[in-house]
Amino acid sequence: MTRWILTHPEHLNEDETLASKTILTRCPDLQKTADRVTAFAQMLTGRHGDRLNGWVDADDLSELHRFTRGLLRDHDAVLNGLTLPHSSGQVEGAVNRIKMIKRQMYGRASFDLLRKRVLLAT
Repeated sequence: MTRWILTHPEHLNEDETLASKTILTRCPDLQKTADRVTAFAQMLTGRHGDRLNGWVDADDLSELHRFTRGLLRDHDAVLNGLTLPHSSGQVEGAVNRIKMIKRQMYGRASFDLLRKRVLLAT
């Protein structure tokens, strides 16, 4: 069921669509949760950061309270992620690569050799 809720409706086959609709009509709480998750996904993919505060304020489901508290804790970062076209993906990838090299060399070499391996790997 989780996969059906998290997958865009166009990417579900007919059997999955029918089964999910059947389950959601029989369980109103799950339907509310699915609607909230879908609204968040649309806000995320459409980069509609202006809707974030309204989405958080409309939180009436206990299942999502921890998630919304986490969003509020990092509100500025979440809002920037939803509105700005910039991404830290390149930097995170570089840091991840450096950490991998460092783990491979654990206990075997000095900082100078680590530096050379990182520079040669780029």
